[in-house]
Amino acid sequence: MNKLTILAVFALAFGIASAKSPRHFSLRAESMGGAHVAVVDDKEAIHYNYAGLTQINRLGNYDIRPEQGYYPRNWIGDMRLTFGGAGDIFKFLSTYSDVKDVQDLFRAAQNDANRITKDHPQVSSQTGAILDSLQKNPKYVKTLNSYDHKAMEARVKFDAELAFHNFGAAFWMNGSVAPYVDAGLILPYVVVDTFVIDAVAQMGGAYEIIPNQLSVGLGGKIVKRHKTNMVTVGLANYSTIVDTLKEQASDATDNFFDSKTFSFGIDLGVLYQFNREVRFGASLRDIYFKSLAGETLIPNFTIGANYSPKFMNSNTGFGRKFNVAVDFADMFNADRNYKFFTHLNFGFELEQTLAAIPGLNNEIRFITLRLAGGFRGGYPSAGVGLEVLRFFTIEAATWGEERGYYTGQDENRIYMVQGSIGF
Repeated sequence: MNKLTILAVFALAFGIASAKSPRHFSLRAESMGGAHVAVVDDKEAIHYNYAGLTQINRLGNYDIRPEQGYYPRNWIGDMRLTFGGAGDIFKFLSTYSDVKDVQDLFRAAQNDANRITKDHPQVSSQTGAILDSLQKNPKYVKTLNSYDHKAMEARVKFDAELAFHNFGAAFWMNGSVAPYVDAGLILPYVVVDTFVIDAVAQMGGAYEIIPNQLSVGLGGKIVKRHKTNMVTVGLANYSTIVDTLKEQASDATDNFFDSKTFSFGIDLGVLYQFNREVRFGASLRDIYFKSLAGETLIPNFTIGANYSPKFMNSNTGFGRKFNVAVDFADMFNADRNYKFFTHLNFGFELEQTLAAIPGLNNEIRFITLRLAGGFRGGYPSAGVGLEVLRFFTIEAATWGEERGYYTGQDENRIYMVQGSIGF
């Protein structure tokens, strides 16, 4: 198979699945099964619950919150630039192999057809002869069945985030598409129903109504979504693939900064520290005042709890953080006949400093490892992260999302890797 064909197929995939509203992908939260509305002790408060911004430079601070001084401290806050990408690499590799097999089979069938039509002029057409040759080959039918209407999804992301006590701001972009490969009559082709890019600028703050116990948060956002129409690309026509990619890139560039298509929204959040180890959170996010790319978006209402046992946390030089969380997420969403367990997320995380200066607190650390796991809507999730010198971080996570018409019908497995720099 021509390498340009393969590259073009995967290039089409790198562009956000058309969700109800723009969704930020936090690998910390996703690896915990998405249960994060009551965790929010760092920059992720911007995306899940602004009220959590009150925890920065409070958890682990013996002077201000002595009962939670055992918790690893982050007095600086978070300033990060992050780049990431995702896709089901196993499905991509298997599809690559299948498409290559079909191409080889088609070339062999075409050669047979050339001989048939040359030696038997009564054959109506070369196309008919090709089809006859392919139908007689059981390997062709088996290979076609292995990827006919086979969906693939890929995502890319960019985040610029800033968070410290009581304030947070971020600009982030997501691009994703879920093309599928169809068998076609003779040659396979790629169909992309929608190609969507979301860009979001947001800012907000938090306030402690009851010191060290009850906090509220509020944030605003400006959102832009760019969508393209259905695109069909035949794998046999290399020039068509290249032209299609150029047209889509030009369309996105020309229309992306049209201010008339911006939408505005707000996020609300509340966080309640029940005792030194348990806190509850709730957020009402994505309250938009106008449609986005012609779609009316449904607000996301989520409630949850987090348990952080004292004996599992440490604020020494070799600091340790441990959280167990559960969320009932996106309660207003009844799309695709979603059932109870589709809204239920839960998970855990363990973060351990592996290299540090003994005798100092957790702020002076050289290497930190984070492990997490959980279930999102009934599908398992997991993640790992490594921080070096507080400046470089690399993370990987996997989780499942429902792609079918009811809970548990068709899992869409996501594998995402990201790297970030900052403090």
